[in-house]
Amino acid sequence: MAGEKGGMSYRQAGVDIDAGNRLVDLIKPFVRATRRPGADAEIGGFGGVFDLKALGMRDPLLVASNDGVGTKVKLAIDAKRHENIGIDLVAMCVNDLVVQGAEPLFFLDYFATGKLVPEHAAQVVKGIAKGCEEAGCALIGGETAEMPGLYAGDDYDLAGFSVGAVERENLLPRGDVKAGDVLLGLPSSGVHSNGYSLVRRIVERSGVALDAKAPFDASRTLGEALLTPTRIYVKPVLAAIKTTPGIKALAHITGGGFVDNIPRVLPENTAAKIDLSKIPVLPVFKWLAQVGGVAELEMLRTFNCGIGLILAVEAAKVSAVEMALRNAGEKPVHLGEIAAHDGEPVTLFDNKLALA
Repeated sequence: MAGEKGGMSYRQAGVDIDAGNRLVDLIKPFVRATRRPGADAEIGGFGGVFDLKALGMRDPLLVASNDGVGTKVKLAIDAKRHENIGIDLVAMCVNDLVVQGAEPLFFLDYFATGKLVPEHAAQVVKGIAKGCEEAGCALIGGETAEMPGLYAGDDYDLAGFSVGAVERENLLPRGDVKAGDVLLGLPSSGVHSNGYSLVRRIVERSGVALDAKAPFDASRTLGEALLTPTRIYVKPVLAAIKTTPGIKALAHITGGGFVDNIPRVLPENTAAKIDLSKIPVLPVFKWLAQVGGVAELEMLRTFNCGIGLILAVEAAKVSAVEMALRNAGEKPVHLGEIAAHDGEPVTLFDNKLALA
């Protein structure tokens, strides 16, 4: 029996149930702040519930996405800054929903750690809730797993799961994407959540400490700058989609960068022609390229370089789409167009990135 002299307990094995219960108490206010029609955003049950009837859709399709934040989480741990990594987690999932025209409805998270520190985990979940509010979706559940021996100390990892809905007739990409359509880009906030294994190697080579001033931004430490959260494009993009029918396809610029992500939404016998001189390269990318000696093509296949989302727009409706995006607070950039190209869809580049 557990109570016998010399008997072992779960706590002695490294799992603290009381810490888990404390975490639930700490995060309940954050979770409740994400309520939306269809979900009350209460946690503590065995599963989350969403009422699809509350959407009022005629012929809805559900769209699901899951993702993590890669080794950016290691940077957050090393910098002891846990407050924004949850925003990244939400962004990586909901941006993949909105590029299909879907409105994010709800979100669930998975937090795994070697030793649960409720205060650290609560900061992460607070960020998740903030991201959910920004995306307009409810945080309806999650899971915390304390697994000593699998993770070192209080290291942790994250995974997120989100579901959205779109009317069948509005699902993206549309079937009429063709040569002549215009490519617009929406600016990123920084490195977002891809390429951090390379970022961390470059930081190590640079010799700059995470708590020192960023060489490319004297107003912040290097850790703060590199942990700038991924932008969430949901509300401005949905507003533009509802305002004008000109948006045919969208691509989230994540792992694989421009090279691999844009062709995912193009039909055969087309290519995305991007004028690299139009990309507003952020200082962080110039620093990474210079310190790491990273070639231009490698930058384009690893990072967003300053553009986090790309839209394929009907040429005759570009002005209307731009106006809708600007009214929603965005600053769209003309990047190029879709052109005829024999075979599988590809991304083609003109000019050079402003990396110097």
